[in-house]
Amino acid sequence: MAKSATKSKSSKPKADAERKLPAPKVRKRQQVKKDSHGNTIIVLVEDIAHVGKVGDQVAVRPGYARNYLIPHGMAVIPTPHDLKLLEKHQVKVTKAKDARIADLRVLAEQLSRLTSLTIEAQANEDHHLYGSIGPVEISKTLKGKNLPVEPDMVKMEHHIKEANTVTEIPLHLGYGIEGKINVLVVGIQAAATPTKK
Repeated sequence: MAKSATKSKSSKPKADAERKLPAPKVRKRQQVKKDSHGNTIIVLVEDIAHVGKVGDQVAVRPGYARNYLIPHGMAVIPTPHDLKLLEKHQVKVTKAKDARIADLRVLAEQLSRLTSLTIEAQANEDHHLYGSIGPVEISKTLKGKNLPVEPDMVKMEHHIKEANTVTEIPLHLGYGIEGKINVLVVGIQAAATPTKK
């Protein structure tokens, strides 16, 4: 009985030596880099007016980065992984930008071939429009002719308020591509309704 009750102690140390415990995990906080003035350094994912272009490392106020840019996906905190992804993304962005510039040049050429744009609007006998013709109406008329011009591309000093006039309107299509178009406003007078006596 004594032999069966004793266990061999030689097998236990080998098992402990073969089985290694994993190293304890150390959590590293992702520290946000700051510049000398306390601004947060971020990498832009989208073009943002008055801040920078895609891929730029910029310093912005901490609240602007934390509360607006990062939650809306417009910027990321620069980590080595994000910088590597950003390089791949920049290649795609430059290809898309080149294609957009080519499309805008074709659009500018099509606009230059267009002699004038005629817009009809209601006017009184003195050729004064009841409303006015602005960027929205010009854009809508151009889109009707399969020319994709957005209202923010139409740069007018003031709205057109007189009928039967031709006005030259500058167009800023983007990326430094500009064009001009002549807009002819034709006044439509409403039929006079007979008055009852």
